Amino acid sequence: MHTHTDPHDLRHHGDAEVLDVALTDLAVNVRTGTPPEWLRERIAASLSGLATYPDGRAAREAVAQRHGLPVERVLLTAGAAEAFVLLARGLPVRHPLVVHPQFTEPEAALRDAGHRVARLLLREEDGFRLDPGAVPEEADLVVIGNPTNPTSVLHSAGAIAALARPGRLLVVDEAFMDAVPDEPEALAGRTDIPGLVVLRSLTKTWGLAGLRIGYVLAEPQTVTALQRAQPLWPVSTPALAAAEACMEPSALKEATQAALLMAAERTHLLAGLAEFDEVRVVSAAEGPFVLVHVRRGAEVRERLRSLGFAARRGDTFPGLGPGWLRLAVRDRVTTNRFLQALDQALTMVGE
Repeated sequence: MHTHTDPHDLRHHGDAEVLDVALTDLAVNVRTGTPPEWLRERIAASLSGLATYPDGRAAREAVAQRHGLPVERVLLTAGAAEAFVLLARGLPVRHPLVVHPQFTEPEAALRDAGHRVARLLLREEDGFRLDPGAVPEEADLVVIGNPTNPTSVLHSAGAIAALARPGRLLVVDEAFMDAVPDEPEALAGRTDIPGLVVLRSLTKTWGLAGLRIGYVLAEPQTVTALQRAQPLWPVSTPALAAAEACMEPSALKEATQAALLMAAERTHLLAGLAEFDEVRVVSAAEGPFVLVHVRRGAEVRERLRSLGFAARRGDTFPGLGPGWLRLAVRDRVTTNRFLQALDQALTMVGE
């Protein structure tokens, strides 16, 4: 564990790998073929109400019902990224700690709010798995992803719950949890863990990165504090319509089917990667992406670009270096094309 002294580009995200370039995208973790037509139609239907200020009551109630919570425990946000800013600026925090490697936006938001952020670096030799005892007692805000981006490791609900302490906020980023079949380690909906704050996003499964919609599940007093830090009408009418639609039983069933398909496609990708001696895989992957270490990874990534594939660089994540790449899970045809390109890239770099 250490404070942030090493330089990492915490504002680098997967979309930067594909901006202004026509590449097969393995850098961004949004499910392909989304949003589905029925969801586009629901969003489009909301446009007739744009003259009226957004009213989030129905969407908030829908989220509450989906997780079996009172509405006072729900806060709608303009994506999970806004929630990280609200947490950093709206709550009295003195000793925040971020468990890495993970999504870098929480630490960036905390830094921007003037906080000195401590890091707990999980190790490859431990499978990038959490040891609750490694978190110092003085940490009054702990942030962890589950499943974690970029490692794709799914921590046990018990291990994460063991981090809870009186006077501590335990922030669990579950942005990819709906991509895990049956969500076995989810903490969303739990009310027995003191200080628990769960963040969810509709961006990844439903293809809504451009719409910005997510939500926070927390104790009512925490929701109230975060709400005070929000501007008026923070979530647009189309985003509210999307949130309400994605909480319906038919949508939840579709998300489950998508998660099952993604798991099968991930197994195929992992099997293909195992054929390469030069590639080391974090095999305990449970999310819609996998993390791999490749000999001369930075050069391989550039070769892949020349062959038409964008992979997410790993060296912007604290705890990882330039040999690491994050690969989004895609359909089998795309994966097979990528594996062929990877074979070529490794050959070219090895020459």
